[in-house]
Amino acid sequence: MVQQFIINAISLIVTLGILVTIHEFGHFWVARRCGVKVLRFSIGFGKAVKSWTGKDGTEYVIAPIPLGGYVKMLGQEDTSVAQDTTSASERHLSFAYKPLWQRMAIVAAGPIANFLLAIAVFWLINVSFGLKGTAPVIENVVESSPAYSAGLRAGDEIVAVDGVATSIWQEVVMQLLNRLGETGELTISAIPAGSNAPQDFSLALQRWQSDTSEPDPLRSLGLIQYLIPPVIDQIIPGGAAEAAGLLSGDRIAFVDGDEVRGWIQWVDIVRKSPELTLEVAVQRGDALIRLPLTPAVSETTDGVAIGFIGASAREFDLLASLPPQRIRLVEYGIFSAFIPAVQQTWEKSVFVLDSMKKMLVGLISVKNINGPITIAQVAGETASYGVEAYLGFLALLSISLGVLNLLPIPVLDGGHLLYYMIEAITRRPVPERVQAMGLQLGLLLISGIMMLALYNDVSRLL
Repeated sequence: MVQQFIINAISLIVTLGILVTIHEFGHFWVARRCGVKVLRFSIGFGKAVKSWTGKDGTEYVIAPIPLGGYVKMLGQEDTSVAQDTTSASERHLSFAYKPLWQRMAIVAAGPIANFLLAIAVFWLINVSFGLKGTAPVIENVVESSPAYSAGLRAGDEIVAVDGVATSIWQEVVMQLLNRLGETGELTISAIPAGSNAPQDFSLALQRWQSDTSEPDPLRSLGLIQYLIPPVIDQIIPGGAAEAAGLLSGDRIAFVDGDEVRGWIQWVDIVRKSPELTLEVAVQRGDALIRLPLTPAVSETTDGVAIGFIGASAREFDLLASLPPQRIRLVEYGIFSAFIPAVQQTWEKSVFVLDSMKKMLVGLISVKNINGPITIAQVAGETASYGVEAYLGFLALLSISLGVLNLLPIPVLDGGHLLYYMIEAITRRPVPERVQAMGLQLGLLLISGIMMLALYNDVSRLL
């Protein structure tokens, strides 16, 4: 537990440190190119841990709270030329005296730097690892589920979702996530097992997964990607699994007389049976042993009661278990990897912005807003999964930071850009009184979002 906490903390500091440094360097670099004097370049908030003054006269600061940073420029706090207190000898170095287009470029440079970082990271992933995944062949379909009712069956290969081609499962999931919270018709094109011609299958959506904080589009439709063997690995002391006599290595064979083919099916049975006694038959060596199991009651972050037994699945190498024709790998060269990287960044930027819009209008639960605790956990987990997983998370987080900062909220870069656009139209700066009111409103809104994110983090831990 302590070791995992340390890993999560270090991962959070490293991840936010990279994102903040890139973001603030974007402001810094463009400001210097525009001839603005930069007084301070700070990574983090709070009392400086280390500071030094460069040959350019800029004070560089590293502070202990890695939740942000800032670039302080000469004349940045001035709201109009008339109020500028910069000395006449330095006015050409003042942010306030720069042309409007240069001020807009400096402000926009931070979010743009985050998007450029995402493109660079996706390019690195494409060059180093390529696009690797498994063919979206359905392993099983839950009876009475939306997918089953639509006609999808085990062995069908999904080739498109809402007309967008899909070659691996990750692309299927991404297209499904775009429909979260929506009402309407979802169209899945699939080639049925034993056929060569794709068919369209229609599934009706009604505010699809709008009230969940942990969206799982495949399971909610009844689609099972692959079967993880229902073999138990770890048993938590004091849990229902231990009380029932389950042991590490047991393979779940039957529950109440029905065959269990995979771990996900087993988990679904347990979750649907809080405080209900199940007759479980396990394969232990050559013997089939029957045990009564009563799952304990637990609650999801949405307050739904579910069954819980305190057992984990044995590690399973999916790629090694699949035939070669089910593995999809697209390799890129140094130059050919660039366009897909730009496309990935654009698609995920649109997805993040669309998700924010859906939260605002109530189509997606605000419980999906994550704070530093969740970011630390995910950063730690992806770091343990390997370089590729961590880099993908870093790119997505950088995109989210870029999109968030472009929102037209005072105190964010997007709020300043809004003021400058108004200035471009009216030919005069936004009055200081209006900016002050906007600042208070922006601080209140951002503080509220941060408190909500922190509340969601704590709720997930409890």
